[in-house]
Amino acid sequence: MATVLLLRHGRTTANATGELAGRRPVELDETGRAQAARVAGRLLGLPLAAVVSSPLIRCRQTVELALPGVTPVVDEGLTECGYGDWEGRPLKELAKEPLWPVVQQHPSAVTFPAGESMAGMSARAIASIRAWDDRVTSEHGPEAVWLACSHGDVIKAIVADAMGLHLDQFQRIVADPASITVIRYTPTRPFLVRVNDTGELASLVPKKSDGERSAEQSDAAVGGGAGGGV
Repeated sequence: MATVLLLRHGRTTANATGELAGRRPVELDETGRAQAARVAGRLLGLPLAAVVSSPLIRCRQTVELALPGVTPVVDEGLTECGYGDWEGRPLKELAKEPLWPVVQQHPSAVTFPAGESMAGMSARAIASIRAWDDRVTSEHGPEAVWLACSHGDVIKAIVADAMGLHLDQFQRIVADPASITVIRYTPTRPFLVRVNDTGELASLVPKKSDGERSAEQSDAAVGGGAGGGV
């Protein structure tokens, strides 16, 4: 079976301000554009058999900068989770909602108000990735490499599936802006080859505490967050 590179879009204006972008037409900020441009060097020379993207503009902008001249195939299955009424709100405000701890600890039970269930998001994203992998393998052979550009929570759900984890464990996974996660599917099991690879180490240094309660340090950033570095 083929190997897929899961590329998360670069940092957006919403990431920078701590808002949940959701499916709004949020674009890359200056940092995000620089991140995406750096991805170009990391992909240089890779013979990509296919390039697929979420329809949202931040993913299409990322592909445009990371792979100049390449027009991705848009796949609705890779779009962001539908956060419904949560979209556009600050994450610090959302953290006070009764649903927040459920999102953190039992995401498989979550359906966002006027939005999508996390289980539904996971199922359609996994189905899309596996279908594309089958297609690429059939057309280009088991040694083929292809790329899919998507969103933080979507990528985390795909990784959880590849690792044989229940969706309730997916908040333990990190997918930073412009990171690359690599999965090789085989007839019997997937192999997680790389995860959250950004090619730099600066973001591993913890940020100074801003005085918030320590419990919040264990919470995952819904939507994927802004990452640790610039």
